[in-house]
Amino acid sequence: MATITKVSPLAPATFPDLPAIDGVRFATVEAGVRYQGRTDVMLAVLDPGTSVAGVFTRSATRAAPVLDCQGKIGGPSDGPAAILVNSGNANAFTGHYGQTSVAEVTQAVSKATSVPVERVFTSSTGVIGEPLPHDRIVTQLEALKSGLSRHAIEDAARAIMTTDTFPKGVSAQVEIDGKTVSIAGIAKGSGMIAPDMATMLVYVFTDAQIEQSALQSMLGAQTDRTFNCITVDSDTSTSDSLLLCATGASGVDATGNPAFAEAMETVMLDLAQQVVRDGEGATKFVEIRVTGAATDTDARTHGLAIANSPLVKTAIAGEDPNWGRVVMAIGKSGAAADRDRLSISFGDILVAEKGWVSPDYREEDAAAYMKGQDLVIAVDLGLGEGASTVWTCDLTHGYIEINADYRS
Repeated sequence: MATITKVSPLAPATFPDLPAIDGVRFATVEAGVRYQGRTDVMLAVLDPGTSVAGVFTRSATRAAPVLDCQGKIGGPSDGPAAILVNSGNANAFTGHYGQTSVAEVTQAVSKATSVPVERVFTSSTGVIGEPLPHDRIVTQLEALKSGLSRHAIEDAARAIMTTDTFPKGVSAQVEIDGKTVSIAGIAKGSGMIAPDMATMLVYVFTDAQIEQSALQSMLGAQTDRTFNCITVDSDTSTSDSLLLCATGASGVDATGNPAFAEAMETVMLDLAQQVVRDGEGATKFVEIRVTGAATDTDARTHGLAIANSPLVKTAIAGEDPNWGRVVMAIGKSGAAADRDRLSISFGDILVAEKGWVSPDYREEDAAAYMKGQDLVIAVDLGLGEGASTVWTCDLTHGYIEINADYRS
């Protein structure tokens, strides 16, 4: 597997100082699942009463750990819970061997931590189509158990990385009834990123008290506005998993609280955008704002058509303000559009309007704008009130290099 040594130019300067979340502890080990010389397994153990919500890939070739987790979400919630994640091997397209590996790992975690097996959630990320050497994980469970710490969330973020160039984390705090409620989340993802969750693993923890069904409802709605609005390469993975855990340790019931919901969505959006900023080979972070669509759904369809177009993405990589490619992407999306009502802007520069280039447009202005790292492409369709924003990155030769060497 190719070794990633160069950090994305869009990466944050440092990993944030995340607060310890009462009711959850973390540990990591180097199990040698595929990588050598780095941690590749993380364990999180959560206190009894923790609510666990989850959303997952809708791929028809979902991995065994995804199917296992999906079957457990909404189950018993009174006992403790555990999450075990390995990197380097996706345990996907591995037939009955994949199911055996999940069973072996979940049972071993249950035995080591005294967590009921129906409350043990696992995720795997990495190469598809190779049996998971689960024995390498199982033999490390005592070491994981003895290493559990409230303050090891950054270590957990690093252990779940594959082609990521930096660990991803973010936190938020909100006051509810005079008490502080904390949220902290980590994620991995760099390539095979497209809506319907992407090749991402995301774990968000809060000490708020929220009943499972309410937590699940909030998570589903917020995922549609965050993780399902990003794309790196239009490819949806077999392994996407997002788990949201509410330990209740703060004693504060945040069910239906708008301030808490806003803070949670801020955390999720920040993590989603960090995934885009770590897009394989990315040099540009691109926000695509679509307004004036017939519906919100149409707006997102247009936005994703632009974001997923190789022609648009390579033009961005080359710092070429080729707005004709944006027109092309809108025309092919399948959603309602009218050429003579369409307007396009790059940042504050009006490029095209009413089906024609703007009379005030100067190519050199747009070319200068495209040299920036953070770009905005705005489209107004002039048809209605529908709106959506999606986020993507450029497509460079670095993406080819990473993926051409991924298994070698």
